[in-house]
Amino acid sequence: MSKNLSTVFKWRFSRSSQESINFESKQPDISFLRNNRTEETLTWIGHSTFLWQYRGINLITDPHLSKRASPVGFAGPERISPLSLPLKDLPDIDIVVISHNHYDHLDRSTVLGIVKKQKTNPPLFFVPLGMKKWFERVGILNGVIELDWWESHQVGDWEYHAVPVQHWSRRGLFDTNQVLWAGWVVEAPEKRLFFAGDTGYSKDFEDIGKRFKTMDLSLIPIGAYAPRWFMKDMHCSPEEAVKIHSDVNSKQSIGMHWGTFLNLTDEPLDEPPARLRRAVEAANLSGSSFITLQHGETLRF
Repeated sequence: MSKNLSTVFKWRFSRSSQESINFESKQPDISFLRNNRTEETLTWIGHSTFLWQYRGINLITDPHLSKRASPVGFAGPERISPLSLPLKDLPDIDIVVISHNHYDHLDRSTVLGIVKKQKTNPPLFFVPLGMKKWFERVGILNGVIELDWWESHQVGDWEYHAVPVQHWSRRGLFDTNQVLWAGWVVEAPEKRLFFAGDTGYSKDFEDIGKRFKTMDLSLIPIGAYAPRWFMKDMHCSPEEAVKIHSDVNSKQSIGMHWGTFLNLTDEPLDEPPARLRRAVEAANLSGSSFITLQHGETLRF
């Protein structure tokens, strides 16, 4: 699903800049999140980064707590939403799931910061096939489990499944699609979480739905879809996100991958949640079945 350089340049030189927006945000209850080991919560930190607390386990998805989604600190898509839960305030993380190696999903500074902060109890990383070498190169030599699509790994009574989604990978100029990308299904006692990662719409979601029957909670991208001629294969629209919600038989879905970084793609930053609400209504779904959160907002289940 990757694009050749001529297509990338065509988009880069024909696009217009996004207008920055000051989104309302929430301030998480940091003391509660740090000490919570009994209550289920979900906190949207921004973009594709969620903190899920369940049964005493703290799980984070695609952790990105830096100023830019870029290989350099002085250029590239800049965070415009307040960072509601900086590294110093994160509770100790037990599990990290990584969907792919693009800079808005795999942030070297954040990953290393989590490991450094938790020297005596480092987290366990779940990554797509081929990505373990990157962790070794940055000095994380243990606690990284890489899985191919449809492979699984059990930790205690939790099981982690890598599932296919429609995307691509690249970290540099010459490594396009040399490592895998994935969505993740986390089967915990009495709860199944689906983290779609980054994806275009595809038949993969029907296959996931057939295999797992239902999802209790799904985290599905709704932004970074414009222009469609360039983004359609790799980023789903809000309307396609609703199809994913239905394909995987999700009881509750949360929209992600929007409103966090400026000039990542072209659609107005506040358009994805508005289009999502209309798509949910058009599909005759309950308005509460697929929602968005404010940056820093915590759901308590």
